[in-house]
Amino acid sequence: MSGNGAPQLTVEGCQDLRVGIIAAQWHAPVMDGLLAGARTALTDLGITEPTVVRVPGAFELPVAAKALAERGYDAVVALGVVIRGGTPHFEYVCAAATDGLTRVALDTGVPVGFGLLTCDNEQQALDRAGIEGSKEDKGHEAATAAVATVVALRTVAEPTR
Repeated sequence: MSGNGAPQLTVEGCQDLRVGIIAAQWHAPVMDGLLAGARTALTDLGITEPTVVRVPGAFELPVAAKALAERGYDAVVALGVVIRGGTPHFEYVCAAATDGLTRVALDTGVPVGFGLLTCDNEQQALDRAGIEGSKEDKGHEAATAAVATVVALRTVAEPTR
């Protein structure tokens, strides 16, 4: 299982953060679980009013993430799922979404929590969705990671010249 070795993150002093969650609409049961997990993580951290933006699919996640990053959000959580099919569509969408989200984080300096599931089948997605019977909660993990990164970056001092 991919969750082996995951860190137990302790995050404090983040209640003032402005966080946006972007969630794709494909595969509603999986997405509902990911979104609920992200919201729970943020609530547990004291962030009670994240902005939620729904987009059609995983391919649209980067442009929405960039919009939130450029509008002053401290962190963005990107949630989606792509399930392998019989065509190369899977590889193209996974690569484009992953590369796009990475570019948003690097270009803007705003941490992007990566909650894009790239699964071979629906059962793998359900096992990671944070719903009843799941082995993992990738929505929770993505939100916690994004906020933990903001807090970590706050400790980086500006260079002196």
